[in-house]
Amino acid sequence: MGPTISLVEVTEDQLATLDSGPIITAGPSAFSRARQANRSAPILALLVDKSFISGFADRSPGQITGVLYDVPLIRQALTGKAILPQATKIALLATADSVELYEPLIDKLPAYGMSARLFLVDDDDKLIPTLVRALGYGDFLLAAPDSAIYNPRTIKHILLTAYRRNQIVIGPTQAYVKAGSLASSYAPFPEMIEMADDFLTKYFETGEFPAPSYPEDFRVEVNAQVARSLNIPLPSREDIAQRVDRQLTANGEVADE
Repeated sequence: MGPTISLVEVTEDQLATLDSGPIITAGPSAFSRARQANRSAPILALLVDKSFISGFADRSPGQITGVLYDVPLIRQALTGKAILPQATKIALLATADSVELYEPLIDKLPAYGMSARLFLVDDDDKLIPTLVRALGYGDFLLAAPDSAIYNPRTIKHILLTAYRRNQIVIGPTQAYVKAGSLASSYAPFPEMIEMADDFLTKYFETGEFPAPSYPEDFRVEVNAQVARSLNIPLPSREDIAQRVDRQLTANGEVADE
């Protein structure tokens, strides 16, 4: 944090009595506890997804904000295309509750020469059969931060099913790349801290936070072993990230992903 900003750790019991300075939280659970303990306190949330924090920020503009931790889906889609330049069709798995998550992506894809199709998973028993149909359609499977589908209980089965059909999975996070997803974009932690510092400076200058935002810089994590097993030529991580940035800049997307 900047030289004029001091951080003080507080206990959960102290949250209700805080009457000066904003609260900084890390993760959805910490934000929820702070919000319930002190509904009048300004809060800067770290390590939260856009879908989680947006509603709170809309209801309390300037007082609730976040440095967004998830990766814009259009960036993830372009990460896949940077690896598979011939890709034009993306497969998406969704539940009835998460369909809305994909609508902005589907609207943006034609500008990049791609399209996507949603495959609805009605219940847990239908996950793998639906996945098989999705893999038969798309050039790759794009995984979103949808915990109803992508979670520690299901991810091994999803990745093995894709692997056996010589298909790749992009996303949903850097952590899943270690599990067997081919690649994922991610925001480096130092970039998130720098943005948090900027948000706090803005708050102390104006009394209001900026709206929740993504960091400007994203990097790419890849699983070289998966690429070799599937005989996929893998550009360097830096090259993939640069290709994605060029595509987004050309379409005016970087500022408002």
